[in-house]
Amino acid sequence: MIEIIALTKNKTIETGLTMEDWKKGTYEWYWIDFNAPDDKEVDYLRNPLQFHPLSIEDCLHNLQRPKIDYFDEYTFFVTHSLEAKTYAKEELNLFVGDNYIVSFHKKPSIEVQYVAKKLLGDKSPAKWSQFTVLYELLDHLVDNYIPIIYEIEDFLNEIDENTDNKSMEVLLDDLYETRHRLLSVRHTVVPMRDLLYTLLNTKKLTAVSNKREYYSDIYDHLLKLTEVIESNREMTADIRDSYLSYNAHQSNRIMQILTVITTIFMPLSFLVGLYGMNFQYMPELAWKYGYFTLLGIMATIAVCMFLFFKRKGWFK
Repeated sequence: MIEIIALTKNKTIETGLTMEDWKKGTYEWYWIDFNAPDDKEVDYLRNPLQFHPLSIEDCLHNLQRPKIDYFDEYTFFVTHSLEAKTYAKEELNLFVGDNYIVSFHKKPSIEVQYVAKKLLGDKSPAKWSQFTVLYELLDHLVDNYIPIIYEIEDFLNEIDENTDNKSMEVLLDDLYETRHRLLSVRHTVVPMRDLLYTLLNTKKLTAVSNKREYYSDIYDHLLKLTEVIESNREMTADIRDSYLSYNAHQSNRIMQILTVITTIFMPLSFLVGLYGMNFQYMPELAWKYGYFTLLGIMATIAVCMFLFFKRKGWFK
């Protein structure tokens, strides 16, 4: 589906235009949105819009890394949006020329819908231009990253607060799932940060340079989000290492106690084995107090060894 919004020479907004209407009209600037276009609609990118084949190829083959390409007649942007529930990336491609912006996306874009609604609801549409649309789209893309990233951070804090109530398997599964989410988001945020850095430092887009403070604000948001992502990734590693270390300590503690018990029973087992050999000539076996004496010796050995190990701190 193709939707066209155009600012006429009379400074009014026209909507509902077809490509044929657009060809015949004369406009201050216009915005053509390709929303999940079919093959026939895709051909409009080639003719009459006459975009470079490489740009068209980038539009048709997901997912390209966010970037900026400069051509003689236009600047081409590859940007990414994030789906809140699945953290899946969706590509939004933008062509920005002297008096137009063309957006291309294979699925409905909430960012495009938001900016279009904002433009159509503005009582002063004359203050808008294709670069205003560009800024609004980039700003809203980045704004939508924020709740997604902080939702991951909240989930991570919840994991940290409930480590004592979860089994090792469940905790590690949650941590690895969180790291996977952070990695997926990072693959979007970092390239978008680089894109904004390139945009801020280019000399090819004068309109961007004139509004540098606005684009700098978007860049600052991306810098902060990058720091949050890196901090959370480090936090997942710290929680994992601390939990594994704690479990290793607990395992060592159990092994220590078992070792003490085994050590205590070693001399007792020796005595039991010695007097269980049933030789015919063992004087102690005929003594009426032999059984109780042996039990007393075994108990004394066990108590002495227990007190020795306790003094050494093995039971703390």
